[in-house]
Amino acid sequence: MRGKFLKVAVAATATAMLATACGGGSDDSDDAGGQSGGELRVYASEPAFLLPSNGNDEPSIYVIRQLYRGLVKYNAETGEAENDLAESITSDDKKLWTIKLKDGYTFDNGEPVDAESFIRSWNYAAYGPNAQNNGYFMKRIAGIKDVTAEDPDGDGPKTAPEPKAKTLSGLKKVDDLTFTVELSSPFTGFPTTIGYSGFFPMAQACVDDADTCNETPIGNGPYKIEGAWERGVQINLTRSDSWNGEPGKPDKINYRIFADVGSGYSAFQAGELDVMYTLPPERFKDAKASYGDRLFEQPGDSFNYVGMPLYNENFKDKRVRQAFSLAIDRQSIVDAVFDGRYSPATGFIAPTFQGAREGVCTYCKKDVEKAKALLAEAGGWKGGKLVLWANAGAGHDAWLQAVGDQIKAALGIDYELKVNLQFPEYLETADNRKFTGPFRLGWGPDYPFLETYLTPVYGTGSDSNNSTFSNPEFDSLMKQGDSAETIDEAITFYQKGEDILAEELPVIPMFWRKEAALYSENVDNFVWNQVSGADYGATSLK
Repeated sequence: MRGKFLKVAVAATATAMLATACGGGSDDSDDAGGQSGGELRVYASEPAFLLPSNGNDEPSIYVIRQLYRGLVKYNAETGEAENDLAESITSDDKKLWTIKLKDGYTFDNGEPVDAESFIRSWNYAAYGPNAQNNGYFMKRIAGIKDVTAEDPDGDGPKTAPEPKAKTLSGLKKVDDLTFTVELSSPFTGFPTTIGYSGFFPMAQACVDDADTCNETPIGNGPYKIEGAWERGVQINLTRSDSWNGEPGKPDKINYRIFADVGSGYSAFQAGELDVMYTLPPERFKDAKASYGDRLFEQPGDSFNYVGMPLYNENFKDKRVRQAFSLAIDRQSIVDAVFDGRYSPATGFIAPTFQGAREGVCTYCKKDVEKAKALLAEAGGWKGGKLVLWANAGAGHDAWLQAVGDQIKAALGIDYELKVNLQFPEYLETADNRKFTGPFRLGWGPDYPFLETYLTPVYGTGSDSNNSTFSNPEFDSLMKQGDSAETIDEAITFYQKGEDILAEELPVIPMFWRKEAALYSENVDNFVWNQVSGADYGATSLK
């Protein structure tokens, strides 16, 4: 969902950079301008969760980032990590990190934002029985195996045993404003990753009653919730009087929830919305003609792909996956559906990131004869009618149908679309491994470090590994990259891992999205953050 056309490079001097205290508050620059006040009305689709430990989808994160704040933030202009609630983040060996917090920050219920608030949040996320989506991000912290337990027979009758421990041994409180994080092995990129919303702190009241806090969050950021989450309707935020950093620009933010992006666009046309962070692809030309300079555009780093359900017998042979990929002409789909705006994907790392390479995926250029030959070598297609999955209401129907048409024309395989699930239910289907055929998903960086495109999506057991890909050599290369002395050395290992993906194709790369957002005449200064997308708290009204 996030990005800009630049090489987002995490310098080898990240530790020194983060040891320098930076101002807290909003991610906007000092010269952002604009007036404070008013109510900003924004387009939203239904979030899955509003807990930092559980919300890992785009709609959820857009709300969570205004309700909560973490140790670091990402600069709106450069995408670089800067201290937010952290006074300093230091390490001598990239394995044991010492984090010192700024004083004077609280949650909306008066609880202090202290060392314990981060420790309990990370422990809550990591503890297996809590089943939190962002528990995956705690996997590098020492003791992770003791707080999780594997189901001995998958989805069979046996249940997983209770974990050996309830807290991570790698988290230690030093004093009220200082704690240490011991990793299982060195990780050069650690200071950059902890700006992701899954690392935000949580109040004790939220850990005690997560269900209630999910509906009525107790945040520590510049905004707090008004009332409760009105599912399918709206989420209302107002400025928090307990926030000690730079205040948000609008007095209020109204997230209006729509079942589909087309209905949101109609509401924008009717003057009911001030910001849409995305557009229906088929309405882009109309929007450009109608709104001119109020249509924000920039090349993006959001990866759209067709995932392969490797848990289904029909997709276990890589030659089948390769044949499907070779049957697709990505540029023709981009031209027909997206007016040529998007970029066909030839790799798995965004072109805007340091370490990205063109043409990594040799199976990503249409070659019907080679596709037929590979499918024949695999024994042909034995899965009957191909079912192509996508979530409802997001405008994916047209391009997924084009994929189906091209596979049918090249390989003679009939297909049908299944595009009837709203996003939360669709994600649940992914988590439960219930896709019966190729599925549409996307991935945007959670932090400005190229590893974000690799381990979270393809690492064995990773929560966002919806294809269930598992490759020991890939996992080993990721660990070697993590432990490298410098970013440049790390990139070499990550690239070798990407080469494995290009051969195995657990997902079929499709295209890199170009960001397009609309803002109304009521908006004075619209702010787009390189990593986290539309920044509503930094966007000012006239």
